[in-house]
Amino acid sequence: MKTRTLLSLLLFVLAQSVVADDLDVIKKTLARIIPNDQPEAISPTPIPGIYEVNYGAQVYYIDRSGKYLFQGDLIDLDRRTSLTEETKSGYRKALMSRLDESSMIVYSPKKKVKHTLTVFTDIDCGYCRTLHQGMQAMNDLGIEVRYLAYPRAGIGSPSYQKIVNVWCAKDRKSAMTRAKAGERLVSEPCNHPIDIHYKLAGELGVSGTPALFLDNGTHFAGYMPPDRLFQALEEDKRQN
Repeated sequence: MKTRTLLSLLLFVLAQSVVADDLDVIKKTLARIIPNDQPEAISPTPIPGIYEVNYGAQVYYIDRSGKYLFQGDLIDLDRRTSLTEETKSGYRKALMSRLDESSMIVYSPKKKVKHTLTVFTDIDCGYCRTLHQGMQAMNDLGIEVRYLAYPRAGIGSPSYQKIVNVWCAKDRKSAMTRAKAGERLVSEPCNHPIDIHYKLAGELGVSGTPALFLDNGTHFAGYMPPDRLFQALEEDKRQN
């Protein structure tokens, strides 16, 4: 019994030593090829000698020699689950948990909230406008929609000013609907959260709108009609 315990301890120490050596090589490689950024985490995968590297919502894989780097989904075939997406969802969930709802524009159902959806939106995005047209239908289905701002043209652009005017309006919900209908709004300057939202979108890996996020970190990219969106939310709830 003592021999087995000693052998197990020795193997554990050796494994830890190997991992430490691998991480040292990997960190040096990453510092050379991505000198201006630090990974959030580097961790072993179930594949021997392959490590997961997490730069925010971006996930990469690298071998222990630091010679090969690749990107894509790592699938656990037994569970039929993307390990890559699990990592991304965990990171998104952590970011989403820090959100202050007071900085959002929220459309809530009159009855029970069945699903909460956080949406990065842009006034000049056609699909964002189409999504907004289905707001009443989404609310009727029990979907609460919480808007964050992501002017795709960037900070200081005309799209940026349009969404600033919405957030600075006295009635934000009415202003959002009018702006998405093409009305030109003018509002008094205010302390707004648009720059914070824009930075958060970058950390989450948002590149287009509408970008839809659930509290558990699940990401739906692009527009879906209300009934199809509800089905997707129900399916996600069953799986999680």
